[in-house]
Amino acid sequence: MRLRLLEASDRLGGNHTWSFFETDLTPAQCRWVDPLVAHRWAGYEVRFPALRRRLGTGYRSVTSERLNATIAKELDASVTLGAAVADVGPERVVLSSGTEIRAACVIDARGIRQSPHLVLGFQKFLGVEMRLAEPHGLDVPIIMDATVAQHDGYRFVYLLPLDERRVLIEDTYYSDGSDLPTDRLKTRALSYASLQGWQIAEVVREESGVLPIVLAGRYEKFVEENLQSAARIGLAAALFHPTTGYSFPDAVRLADRIARAIGPGAASSDIVRAVVTSYGREVWQQRSYFRLLNRMLFRAGLPQHRFSVLQRFYGFDQGLIERFYAARQTPLDKLRLILGKPPVPILTALGCVSETRMLKQAEVVQ
Repeated sequence: MRLRLLEASDRLGGNHTWSFFETDLTPAQCRWVDPLVAHRWAGYEVRFPALRRRLGTGYRSVTSERLNATIAKELDASVTLGAAVADVGPERVVLSSGTEIRAACVIDARGIRQSPHLVLGFQKFLGVEMRLAEPHGLDVPIIMDATVAQHDGYRFVYLLPLDERRVLIEDTYYSDGSDLPTDRLKTRALSYASLQGWQIAEVVREESGVLPIVLAGRYEKFVEENLQSAARIGLAAALFHPTTGYSFPDAVRLADRIARAIGPGAASSDIVRAVVTSYGREVWQQRSYFRLLNRMLFRAGLPQHRFSVLQRFYGFDQGLIERFYAARQTPLDKLRLILGKPPVPILTALGCVSETRMLKQAEVVQ
């Protein structure tokens, strides 16, 4: 099989950090993606106003730098950089230069598009990687530090200790809007470092993102938007964890399925589209419960009180938390999450139960 990877920029992977929990993937999947992993930790911490906890689930991070070095070496001449795309079809790609490339199978991974068939909230962030004058003292990531002042929805700080003096600080929000005031968020990230008593020797780089969080949707209508085009994968196919926005585990699982479907035979856009649609339909049905939780998180309580939903969640046992992040919850897990005193007003929560109702409300707004 001949592969050709078209990338609009001057390197693969952009400027991102993709993270996942070790238990999100099978042992075999962890092995084959291991060359992409730049950082590994044996656990992580969370911090809330009424809860501080350390968990023993392994955590992994893939950096753009490592991804670029690994994939560029593996594919070598099959990679074309600076290849801005003007048009994509099931068996053709037209570059902005006017060059047309024909192929039996075209896969489109250019990111999420707006769709009238998805109702979204957003997880948005700005990260500052910095080198400190002295060791920071962290030995595991802090996935959520929600002891910070709450702004624009549920706010927390995410920290990755990259070595003893280098740390990535992301100022993160579960917000109703997608606007990203980068200067303000950078100021808050730097202020957080100062509050920890850390002296910044150098700002190494910045990264930012706005991740979709699905509250409701019509999957079949969403799929119909893509029937006449190339197969879409990743965020463009709504293949990401509905609540966290993490996309790396779904990318790995789908890559496995596509590879098995193609086998030693010829690939085609029809085959790949069928695999993507089948996988997407499967996980969409399985994850309806997550969309319900998202509606509770975004619509059932005041924005400044959203942290209480996650604070309660992290009081459960580690196994339930691992299954939640891996999107493999059991019926008992789901029951346990909704039993007991709810962290949001019960009457407001009941108004968020119906996905169809939210879709109709979104149509009225539009």
